[in-house]
Amino acid sequence: MANTTSAKKATRKIARRTIVNKSRRTQMRGAVRTVEEAIKKGDRDAALQAMERAEPQLMRAAQRNIIHKNSASRKVSRLAHQIAKLAK
Repeated sequence: MANTTSAKKATRKIARRTIVNKSRRTQMRGAVRTVEEAIKKGDRDAALQAMERAEPQLMRAAQRNIIHKNSASRKVSRLAHQIAKLAK
């Protein structure tokens, strides 16, 4: 348990940031899920449109340290590769 005033304030700040980060993480996962569902259906156009929304959210999450930047890049790369496979 925090004893000092500054430690108590830090705890409050962490609690506020956690709520914001959870919201951003949920939005990011939802965007990725729409891309994956479109890929699973084989709908390339829908997958491309969903990817246009998902990629910035992934990279923004990485910028804000919600996920690691390499994880975001890897996810974008893998999704793009799967969409490219649909063209064949």
